[in-house]
Amino acid sequence: MSFKVLLLDSVDPVCAEIFEKRGIRADQPEKLSLDELKGILGNYDAMVVRSATTVDKELLQHADGLKIIGRAGVGVDNIDLNAATSKGVLVMNTPDGNTISTAEHTCGLILALARNIPEAVSRVKGGGWDRKKFMGTEVHGKTLGIVGLGKIGSEVATRMKEFGMEIYAYDPFTTPEQAKKIGVNLVDLEKLLGLADFLTVHTPLTDQTRNMISLQKKDLLKRGIRLVNCARGGIYKEDDLVELIDSGIVAGVALDVYSEEPPTKEMYQVLSHPSIICTPHLGASTDEAQEKVAVQIAHQISDALENKNYKGSLNSKSISLLTNEEVQPYVELAEKLGKVSGQIMPKNASNFSFEYTGICTKYSDVLTDAILKGMLSRFVSESVNLINSRHYAIERGFSLSETNKSDDKNYHDLITVRLGDSSQYKQISAAVFGPGDYRIVEIDGFGIELRLEGDILMYQNIDKPGMLASVAGKLASQGINIGSLSLGREGKGTNAITAVIVDKQLNEEELQGIYGLDGVQNVKYISLS
Repeated sequence: MSFKVLLLDSVDPVCAEIFEKRGIRADQPEKLSLDELKGILGNYDAMVVRSATTVDKELLQHADGLKIIGRAGVGVDNIDLNAATSKGVLVMNTPDGNTISTAEHTCGLILALARNIPEAVSRVKGGGWDRKKFMGTEVHGKTLGIVGLGKIGSEVATRMKEFGMEIYAYDPFTTPEQAKKIGVNLVDLEKLLGLADFLTVHTPLTDQTRNMISLQKKDLLKRGIRLVNCARGGIYKEDDLVELIDSGIVAGVALDVYSEEPPTKEMYQVLSHPSIICTPHLGASTDEAQEKVAVQIAHQISDALENKNYKGSLNSKSISLLTNEEVQPYVELAEKLGKVSGQIMPKNASNFSFEYTGICTKYSDVLTDAILKGMLSRFVSESVNLINSRHYAIERGFSLSETNKSDDKNYHDLITVRLGDSSQYKQISAAVFGPGDYRIVEIDGFGIELRLEGDILMYQNIDKPGMLASVAGKLASQGINIGSLSLGREGKGTNAITAVIVDKQLNEEELQGIYGLDGVQNVKYISLS
C-alpha cells in the first residue's frame, strides 16, 4: 500500500528523504493558506508539523483520511490532542530530539549573564570600549539552582558541574538516589531560591510554577541572583523583572521563552532593559536538533503506518480505550487519583504501590500508567501520557509495585494508592459511582466520600466541637465558600480527617490562615480544576 505524508512548517528536508527511502511519498509545499491546507489535507495519511501550524478541531474536520500527526519537536500545544484522539488520529512527538540543544543554550545564557557578553559585544560594535563597565563574575564556585531534573535539567547540571558550580535542585518527583547519580543536591524550593547564585527552570507552566519568581516572592531570593528561562514563558513574572533588577535583588535575567510569542509591545519595553538578555525561542534551533527530530519523526511515522512500532505516540492507548466503554471510566478515575496523590505525597518519595480490585484487575497495567500520568503531569516538563508515564517514573527513580485482589469488603471495583510510611497521608482509595462521578472513599482507613473535582482542602484534626467551624470561619472571612465536605473519624473525640471542596482556587496567602489554626494539622490543598 502506498502512503502519502504532508510536510509543513519548513521541517528539515532530511524528513522527506527518510520517507522516500521508506517508500512513502512526502510532499513539502513552500507555503499554504489555511483554506488551501483544508482543501488538500484529506488526501494524506499523515502530516508533520513544527509549531507554526495549529491543528485544531476545525482543521481535523477536513482530514478524513488522516491517520497520524507527527510533531517534529517536543511540545504539542499547537495540536488539539483530544480532538485528534476522538477522530482516531495518532499523535506523535520526538521528546529526545531537542534535549542537548536546549541544555546547551541554557548553559550559554548562564555564561552570557555571568560575563555581560551581549552588552559588551554591542558596545564594541558601536565603537565603544568601557572595560570596567562590563566587569563580570565567574561561575566557578557559584551555586546553580535547577527547578526540574528531567532530561534537560539533568544535562544542564552535568555540564555546569564541569565548570565548577555547586548544583542544587528542586524536583519533588526525583529521588535522592537519582539526583546523587548526577551530583545534584535536592532541596525544597524555598531553600533553593535562597541558595542560588544562578537559577534555571525546566518545568511546564502550571498553576504551581506560574510566577515562581515575582516581586511577591522577592524576600525568598538570594540577593544578586541571576535568572535563566529556556522552558516556558510565565514561570518568571515578566512584568516584575525590571523592578527586581533595579532594586538590586536580581542581577540579570536571560529569557528564551515568553508568555506571548512574539512578545507584545509592552514586553519589548521590558526586554530593552540592559540587564536582560533575550533570544527568540532558540532552545531547539540548531541544525543538529532540527535534523534529529526530522529523522526521528519520519521513522516513527513510517513504522506506525507499517504497523511495526508506535514509539513516540501520545494517544495510542487513549484511542483504543475510547472504544472500550468498560475501562474508560476507570482510566479517568486513575488519572484523577494520581493527580491527588501527586499533591499529597512526600517530596522526593520513591516507593509506591497500587492495589486493584474487581474489574480494575483486568486493566491494572494501563491504570498504573494513568495514575503515574496524573502524578507527574503537573511538574514534568515533557508531555506525559499513558505511553511514557512509566518511563518518566522509572527515570526519576520510582519503585513501583502492583497488587490485584478479587474484592474489597466495601467496594467491588476499587483503586488504592499507597504513598509510603513517611507520608502524612499513607493511602487513598477511590471508586466510580456513575458516569463522570469519581469519588475518594477512604483515606488511611477513614471512611470518607468526596467527589474528585474542583479545589479540595484536606486536613487532620482531633474530632471535637468547633473544629469545622474554625476552618469554615477562616475561609468565610476570606470570602471563600464551601461547596461540600466529608469527614471520617475513628470514633467520638478521636482522630479525624476532613476534606472540603471550596468554590475557588486558593493562593498561598489564603492557605496560611488555615495552617495556623489550633488543632488543624497536615493541611493539603489539592487542585483538580
